Amino acid sequence: MADLILHHYPNSPFSEKIRLIMGYKQLAWKSVVIPALMPKPDVVALTGGYRKTPFLQVGADIYCDSALIADVLEHLQPAPSLYPEPGKGLARIIAQWADSTLFWAAMAHNLGPKGAAHMFAGGPPEAARAFGEDRKAMSAGMVRLRPADAAAAYKSYLRRLSDMLDEQPFLLGQVPCIADFSAYHSLWFTRVRTPVVADILAHTPAVIDWIDRMSAIGQGTMEKFDAASAIALAAAAQPMEPGHGLLRDSTFQDEHGIPLGSRVTVTAESFGPEPTEGELIAATRTHYTLSRTDDRAGKVHVHFPRIGYVLKAVAPA
Repeated sequence: MADLILHHYPNSPFSEKIRLIMGYKQLAWKSVVIPALMPKPDVVALTGGYRKTPFLQVGADIYCDSALIADVLEHLQPAPSLYPEPGKGLARIIAQWADSTLFWAAMAHNLGPKGAAHMFAGGPPEAARAFGEDRKAMSAGMVRLRPADAAAAYKSYLRRLSDMLDEQPFLLGQVPCIADFSAYHSLWFTRVRTPVVADILAHTPAVIDWIDRMSAIGQGTMEKFDAASAIALAAAAQPMEPGHGLLRDSTFQDEHGIPLGSRVTVTAESFGPEPTEGELIAATRTHYTLSRTDDRAGKVHVHFPRIGYVLKAVAPA
């Protein structure tokens, strides 16, 4: 099995979700720290356009989006499971809510004027402006909550999480599941990265105790790595054939009338509008896989979850 290489940066909430899953599954992984803002030439060499954080590299296979990465890690290391029975469907639904609705409310609160001032304190004014412009470009067309509205929603969501913890240590029982990891990362950002606005957590002490339990899981065994080495490793490897890698489902599910072998793009539905273009070699009930070739990375397979992503055929030239 090739090394697990996580391309991430320290302040990324979704990266914290995956780092903690690595710890839960006691995995060893290599860390490539990538820029938080564009341009990201080393990222694009591997993904073909996708620039959200994190992504996971296994040889010449690139897995995009934390939801898909969690599935990959589950296939690789089934125990302890992120999707324990009998509630795995409920866990996935809560995780999807946490990665979207909860996340955007939390981050609008976290990066309001007070939190943003803390994040960029001591840095040049242009750093804050560059961050704002970068995230504005990534969220073009999205409806964003204002900080006051976000705080009200966030408080309600925290109370609901607290209710789930009344008689159990984790959201759905005695052990953590994907719902816990997905709910945790936004709250981690509040508490660790923007502590000046973390008083919002004080009203739900059960949630604070749960955050402590989650944090104690740790992040597995990490080894520093660099982008140039990761790209060279991809170039020297061969991507895994569909159905024989870490995404075992291979049955073609056609919802678009786009046959395998077509030139296509895959783009996030909302946040992060940059498309990845390639040859469609898998479209299953759970994921899309594109084959593409890069001057530096060679032939790579780039994988996306089906939910949350848009598949389109490329019009002939």
